Formats: sequence, C-alpha cells, structure tokens
Amino acid sequence: MAIFFMIFALLAGMALPTQFSVNSQLRTVVGSPITASAISFTVGAASLIIISFFTKGAFVKKEWLEAPWWMWTGGLLGAFYVLATTILMPRIGVAATVGYVLAGQVIVSIIIDHFGLIGATMHTLNIPRLLGALLVIAGVIVVQKF
Repeated sequence: MAIFFMIFALLAGMALPTQFSVNSQLRTVVGSPITASAISFTVGAASLIIISFFTKGAFVKKEWLEAPWWMWTGGLLGAFYVLATTILMPRIGVAATVGYVLAGQVIVSIIIDHFGLIGATMHTLNIPRLLGALLVIAGVIVVQKF
C-alpha cells in the first residue's frame, strides 16, 4: 500500500506544474489571472461535487456547521495558491514557480510538524530535517539562477 501512496503523491506533484501551465494559458485567453483562477476552481469544485455524489460522503451534514471557522479557510488558501501560480508562472517560469512553492511547503510543513499545529502529529525539528529543508531552498536558488 505504501508504494500506491508514493505513486499517488508523485502524480499529484506532477499535476501541479501542469496545472500552473494550463492556468497560465487560460489567463492569456480570458485576460485576467483572477478570472482564470476562478474558472479553474469552478471546474475543480464541480468535478468534486459530482464525484461526492458517487462516494460515501453525504452532502451537507449538521456537523459541518459546527466546525471551527478556520476549517473553512482551505478554499481561500487554495484560491490564493492557484492565483499566485497563475501570476508567477509566466513571469518566473514553471521550474522556479514549482521550486519556490516547494520551498514554502517544506518550510511551513516543518513548522506545522514541529509544533503539531492544525491537528498534525508532532515531529520535532532536528538537524537532518533542517538540512533537508536548506538543501531544497538551495536547489530552488540554483534552479532560479541558472
């Protein structure tokens, strides 16, 4: 099962630069990164809503309304992410955009893990993890510079 999740994660990672490029091209057609991002989110949301009807997840439950306010911010974070990559990709390129996004993900992931934020299991920051993050950031700098 572990290999399945590794392949699934790799495919998800491969989808990101493809999405960046697709949204960037859509931006040139519609004339606005905000509109392109909105279209991207609308298509994604519609797809997930349709899929949800064929899965175990019932639609609209009472418990949803009892969730803390911050649990509803995922869509806003996703919208920011899609908009940012739609703006960045044509300006700094796919590799640099992915690199900076990856560096940001590693930095915040380590912080979330270290403090056990947002319900994550705690994984204390140590020298190997810090070194790994620094290597990712160094790699981003090399990709951007050359």
